[in-house]
Amino acid sequence: MKKNFLILFAIALFPLSLLAQKVPNKQLNPLLTGVPSLTITPDSRGGGMGDVGAATTPDINSQFWNPAKYAFMESPAGLSLSYTPWLRRLVNDISLSYLSGYWKFNETSSVSTSLRYFSLGEIKMYGRTPGEDMGTARPNELAFDVGYSMLLSEKISAAVALRYIRSDMNVKTEGSDMVPGNAIAADVATYYRTPIEMATGDANLAFGLNISNIGSKISYDNNLNSMFIPTNLRLGGSFEYPFDDYNKISINADVNKLLVPSSQLPMEGESDEDFMNRQKEAMNVGPIAGIFKSFGDAPGGFAEEMQEIMWSLGAEYTYNNQFFVRAGYFNEHELKGNRKFFSTGVGFKLNVFQLDAAYLISVAQSNPLDGTLRFTLGFDLDGLRNLMQ
Repeated sequence: MKKNFLILFAIALFPLSLLAQKVPNKQLNPLLTGVPSLTITPDSRGGGMGDVGAATTPDINSQFWNPAKYAFMESPAGLSLSYTPWLRRLVNDISLSYLSGYWKFNETSSVSTSLRYFSLGEIKMYGRTPGEDMGTARPNELAFDVGYSMLLSEKISAAVALRYIRSDMNVKTEGSDMVPGNAIAADVATYYRTPIEMATGDANLAFGLNISNIGSKISYDNNLNSMFIPTNLRLGGSFEYPFDDYNKISINADVNKLLVPSSQLPMEGESDEDFMNRQKEAMNVGPIAGIFKSFGDAPGGFAEEMQEIMWSLGAEYTYNNQFFVRAGYFNEHELKGNRKFFSTGVGFKLNVFQLDAAYLISVAQSNPLDGTLRFTLGFDLDGLRNLMQ
């Protein structure tokens, strides 16, 4: 598919340049990070519930949401593959593929892993001379991680994950010094779940915390300039209530905050050069210092800091642990990206595999994410082994 080279940068900053909309008498000030694809929900279950997952019941795709949940998995091993066509309202060859799995090697400990590959499609390159063909580029971003989770008690677990990140814009043009960006990062997570005795059976109350992508900055010009990766704080709660032996429902909620410094805004009478120098100085801090700075550096003070918090609500109805119906809502402030959408999803589970799908319905007008579909196929490896024996 042929596209102009400039589209590459619009897509690379899709949460900002494509989703944010202008609001009269107010200034847009979204948080800027490199490798924004790391924030995309990869699986259909979380995507069908408004992008929640910090405290939902554990599943194979917990690596993205909260790897500490793996310690509570009942099956000893699982593997899942997810696929999401991305920005289909704009182009037809951008997609996210996600592979995740885990293995419980004893009653208290698990190892987990995931691989995500975000393809930005094929982009036609042109030189400075009109009509000059410079070939094609296939920009992509990938991340590979390995996690370890452990039960600390009957109700609490903790986890760490290490991640390698590579972002290759694949741009080779005259005078371009752009090189692939590399970064390393870590997640730290905890999960708490306790049963509550009810007349209809045991309900479950859960809370989860995951601080993800704590790591180095990423650079595309041999460290002349660098960007923060999307370090994120995710906090969630969940309540699962059984109506009887076959029917139950869970209500879930997450809040998220990117732990990166806020972009500065031009001041009245300030020259462009002075503004650029002030912006550069504000971003010239290390990753750990940037995390602490992110809680109090918004130009609009506390009110703007609160605008940087995203929240989501989701519900899941389950029948006989085999059929699932999901719905949710995600909200991001209009000045920070304006992602506001409902989502819905369904799932079907047998002893060996589970198939899930999700669909996104945008609330904000002209949102290119509207109509996004997700598909996930999961396998219970222990059940598959028993089936083959």
